[in-house]
Amino acid sequence: MTAYGATGATMSVLLRWTSCTPDAAARARATLRCALDQLGYDGEVISDAVLAISELVTNATTHAVGPYEMRLRRTDAGIICEVEDHDPSIPEVPDFPATAPYIPAEENRGGGLEALCTLLSEHGRGLHIVHHLTEGAWGFRGQRTTKTAWFAVPAARVDRYKAS
Repeated sequence: MTAYGATGATMSVLLRWTSCTPDAAARARATLRCALDQLGYDGEVISDAVLAISELVTNATTHAVGPYEMRLRRTDAGIICEVEDHDPSIPEVPDFPATAPYIPAEENRGGGLEALCTLLSEHGRGLHIVHHLTEGAWGFRGQRTTKTAWFAVPAARVDRYKAS
């Protein structure tokens, strides 16, 4: 995780939702994709940011209380995507493996149905995915009654992907 301060940034609220809002993650993905496209981002930058925001929205909706808010901050260095919820406790961040989040552990191969279910589990990998997609530029900020999960997309990433 990287340290982050929000001073000097222009903020826009992109989406607000509650635990009763249907398809909140899908709405967040579509909204962020549109916003980044309008800001001139494209390709893998948008894809990575959309997947990362989907993980943060899903985590907030699953593990914290609402209402929730997705924001986009523009800075000189790039953009910051944020998801705020109304649970001030910062989750315990798991250790991150040296390998990518989708590489299966050899010890889980050939271990029968239980090992297969563990391998295919959809829980517990979200922050690993965010860490991988953002190259470690993400984190949490706690306030008295809320917390904010955030990730950064440096402006330089736009140029790197457009040059490819």
